Amino acid sequence: MHTNTLKSLSDALAKGDISSRELTQLFLDRIKQHDSGINSFITLTEELALAQAKTADDARAAGNAGPLTGIPIAHKDIFCTQGIKTSCASKMLDNFIAPYNATVVEKLNSSGTVTLGKTNMDEFAMGSSNETSFYGSVKNPWNTEYVPGGSSGGSAAAVAARLTPAATGTDTGGSIRQPASLCGITGLKPTYGRISRWGMIAFASSLDQAGPMTQTAEDAALLLNSMAGFDPKDSTSTDKTVPDFTADLGNSHEGLRIGLPKQYFDSGLNADVENVVQDAIKQYEKMGARIIEIELPNTHLSIPAYYVVAPAEASSNLSRFDGVRFGYRCDDPADLEDLYKRSRGEGFGEEVKRRIMIGTYALSAGYYDAYYLKAQKVRRLIKNEFDRAFADVDVIMGPTSPNAGFKLGEKASDPLSMYLSDIYTISVNMAGLPGISIPAGISSGLPVGLQIIGNYFDEAKLLNVAHRFQQETDWHARMPAAFQ
Repeated sequence: MHTNTLKSLSDALAKGDISSRELTQLFLDRIKQHDSGINSFITLTEELALAQAKTADDARAAGNAGPLTGIPIAHKDIFCTQGIKTSCASKMLDNFIAPYNATVVEKLNSSGTVTLGKTNMDEFAMGSSNETSFYGSVKNPWNTEYVPGGSSGGSAAAVAARLTPAATGTDTGGSIRQPASLCGITGLKPTYGRISRWGMIAFASSLDQAGPMTQTAEDAALLLNSMAGFDPKDSTSTDKTVPDFTADLGNSHEGLRIGLPKQYFDSGLNADVENVVQDAIKQYEKMGARIIEIELPNTHLSIPAYYVVAPAEASSNLSRFDGVRFGYRCDDPADLEDLYKRSRGEGFGEEVKRRIMIGTYALSAGYYDAYYLKAQKVRRLIKNEFDRAFADVDVIMGPTSPNAGFKLGEKASDPLSMYLSDIYTISVNMAGLPGISIPAGISSGLPVGLQIIGNYFDEAKLLNVAHRFQQETDWHARMPAAFQ
């Protein structure tokens, strides 16, 4: 049963083949049995999960069930969950119990989902490998010597190992799509503003976006139906009608125009990864799609621009963690200044402190125009390039990550090399576009993801394009042998 998709489990619950309590217990048992090897969970909420499962079973017996009623899921530990530790994988919030639910959590609770627990992540979502967590690195279930990607590495690893049918994630520069690629699952970053950010602990407010992490595009569509929608509590939420994202999944790809950016297939791309991606594109051609070569010449500027904008916003957002109101507080401070310095110095990890320092510098007097303002201008250039491209194509395709994965510790002492892991994903966040990564093949025993980028609020088309590929291939159904 644990190998079934979310859609299959929903159908099984509807037919009465299994109860939510039985299904929830099955996944709780799998987490206890297997998670010690990959460290994908920070908190297991067994008592809450079983209580929610009983409520779901009662609702189904009363005829009040929806597609997600009784489905177990996990939440990235960046979403506030009422009465449950919400740590952002940081010592700074190791003792923080959220007093309310994030809107995403509230929406999924209202849909009848069951919360198995909170997943591990890079500290404050800052990282591409899930090695910066206060609770230790997450390991890739396909090969535990390798990273699962980040920052949503815990969610990706848990779904890949079938410890949960689905999980929530957040994507600031690729943090849903890159770990989805490295772990062989489906990960969707919706259009900026499609899903509320209220109650999601902020890293970079103009870039952060929540999204689903699942086995299949169909499962992602089911989750997105519940996660999306306007939220008056979030000033960045878009008041736009939410369609049924499952309605168009079966549409034909005849005449679909696929854009291939030359810049996504340069010398920085691993040859085996390129072969996998090109094979996937050939599959789309067999399905009736038309390939069009396009130019995105400012792609190489996305990394430097991002690492000015994102740290600048992080510097501002993380100033609230001062040892006064909540979170970690140093012992026996001599005075207020000592309290601030030691609480932040002891509470934050090295990568978080690095980004705060970069961001503070970029925003400082005399450097704002030279760095932050210039980065925002580059951001506009990137958006304009995508706008021009979508005048000629329906979707854009390419690799999600330049390689299939790298070993734990391999890039820990080289931040720049780590940052380049997101070279193909960051520009999507800079432009605010939707993007999805789906499993497309295997390279040296590790999964390879195909990234599909869509136009604004065109998630339904993205999910259709991904779903049709998954109807013709079985890469999404493969899982690590050790967890079968």
